[in-house]
Amino acid sequence: MSTAPVPRALIVLLAMACFVVVVAGLRVAGQIILPTMVALFLSLLSLPPMRRLERLGVPSGLAIAIVVIAASTMVFLVSAVFGRSITQFQSQIPFYQERLDLLVGSAVGWLAAKGIELDPDKLVGSIDGSAILRLVSNTASGLVAALSNLFLVILTMVFMLLEANSLAAKLRTAMGDPNADLSQFTRAAKRVNKYLAIKTWVSLATGVLVGLLCMVVGVNFPLLWALIAFLFNFVPNIGSIIAAVPAILLTLVQYGVGRAAIVGAGYLIINVLIGNAVEPRLMGRRLGLSTLVVFLSMLFWGWVWGPVGMLLSVPLTVIIKILFEYTDDLRWLAILLGPGDSASWADSDSDSGSIGG
Repeated sequence: MSTAPVPRALIVLLAMACFVVVVAGLRVAGQIILPTMVALFLSLLSLPPMRRLERLGVPSGLAIAIVVIAASTMVFLVSAVFGRSITQFQSQIPFYQERLDLLVGSAVGWLAAKGIELDPDKLVGSIDGSAILRLVSNTASGLVAALSNLFLVILTMVFMLLEANSLAAKLRTAMGDPNADLSQFTRAAKRVNKYLAIKTWVSLATGVLVGLLCMVVGVNFPLLWALIAFLFNFVPNIGSIIAAVPAILLTLVQYGVGRAAIVGAGYLIINVLIGNAVEPRLMGRRLGLSTLVVFLSMLFWGWVWGPVGMLLSVPLTVIIKILFEYTDDLRWLAILLGPGDSASWADSDSDSGSIGG
């Protein structure tokens, strides 16, 4: 007895319904998933040094202990040092808003003297600089809050690293072939590790340079602006702009237009040097994303998980894109997610292939 084919429209509706259910679950379970995602990224960053220690003859358990202790120390320092700076900064936001309102009022008076009439009440009411400061502050504090659950993050990380040693055997068992070729999966995993490692080091360099810039100019909370620059450097194209605006606003409030221009020029030089010279040379064009995809990804994950989701959006999307590249049926999606010249390298890519294919 033959069965009637399922209408394609019904399949699409079912897929959309499943997508909505999954997204709703991700949003509700954010308090559990976010520390897990932090643990996942720490595990991916810790895996190469753990493998290196094992190759040097260090027992697997000791290698895991070394990288976990190093990661725990880093998480603790970030939570302690930057958490304090964020708290102090948040308490000063109302004062900075008052100062910004006074500066806007002075600018309106200067324009009026030049014959340009503006309504000061409407202009001051429309410029809410504290909203920008609060957005950046809440983003940083959200990440610190995710890191503050240190026990859950580190425990999850330990289990992930322990599972890494048996992952290949599990995949072969799941595929029903003890001699299955996992080279495509291995290449995809190496590219994910490469992306995260390079992006982390480049972002760290950006944060250090921004921190030094703010210290030299005398901007309050230089450690906070270094953290913000580090975090938002994971968001290409628009992340550097988001990170620069609050620091420039604060410099404007503290010292006026002159030093604010210096800070703005410093941010521009740092991001042009890192973003246009260093990072593309290390990363390669293939790990890039379309600017539209970056923006939409930030909106989506920001809606699902708040400000921290915005920071995680691009690394998550890049990982998904890499996995798509190594799957024949989904490689076209990787091309759509990539930059404008993605098709050129997709046609000439000799490494691509389906996972396990």
